[in-house]
Amino acid sequence: MATYLVGDLQGCYSELKALLKQVNFNIHNDLLYLAGDLVARGPDSLKTLQFVKSLGPRAKIVLGNHDLHLLAVHAGIKKVKESDKLTALLNSPDADELINWLAQQPLLQKIITENGDTAFMTHAGISPEWALNDAIKAAEDVHRKLISAQKDNWLALMYGEQPNSWKKAHSDIEKFRYSINALTRMRFCFTDGSLEFDYKDSPDNAPKDIIPWFELSKVIDNTQWVFGHWASLMGNCSHSNIYPLDTGCVWGNHLSMLRWQDKKIFIEEYQHVNSNKNEQNKNKLGNIKQTRTDDKKNNSK
Repeated sequence: MATYLVGDLQGCYSELKALLKQVNFNIHNDLLYLAGDLVARGPDSLKTLQFVKSLGPRAKIVLGNHDLHLLAVHAGIKKVKESDKLTALLNSPDADELINWLAQQPLLQKIITENGDTAFMTHAGISPEWALNDAIKAAEDVHRKLISAQKDNWLALMYGEQPNSWKKAHSDIEKFRYSINALTRMRFCFTDGSLEFDYKDSPDNAPKDIIPWFELSKVIDNTQWVFGHWASLMGNCSHSNIYPLDTGCVWGNHLSMLRWQDKKIFIEEYQHVNSNKNEQNKNKLGNIKQTRTDDKKNNSK
């Protein structure tokens, strides 16, 4: 049995199928972990959701910020944006079934292989203000709320950037919003560990007063962590215990898949005609410096 982990799909259905063919994915024996953002901005969110749902227990998912936004759109809390390319999904006869299934998915997964090797996956990472048990508990609390009868009420409360520190999250609403942001939107933090939301580029070019979350978290010193969300990293990171898998496929780059047993990376190039915007983003992301540690380089394809 092989365990595969894939970055942000964002509706890139054909690239996912090609990657699974490339690794000879066995639907009866293998596992596929998905790092969130299954939908939005790509060419086929509908087929992506239909296919991932069809994998049943062989697919292990964490919700990303675009997935959560889709839940809010479906509930009538937010309006759909043309750029999200969700019209076909929302108008599909099985839209309710697919989106209700999506709402049942967690925000954190524990990855365990047959040899006992363990890791954790969330869409954005783990807050530097959290111990491991804090993150697990916070993710479970959000999950319980999103599968409850009050789901739509909670979805309406998730928007906003305050509090940006766990220490300032006192009420249930504040803890819920902070947890959503830490688990699905975080990239950089201020030096005190509080969340910063504006800067999305590479750490190489970041202002000096903000730091990547993985340079502040003490949890990852002893815990392997897999995440997506941060396309400008292009799969590269200075910390040997973390695995960033979003490589900007939807922006014209490629989809990345990690085979956990040997840490080998497989890629599938974006298959659709690129718009000028995609070309600009591809060039921008492609110029990011390689900072991944040597052992990860040697296992890359």
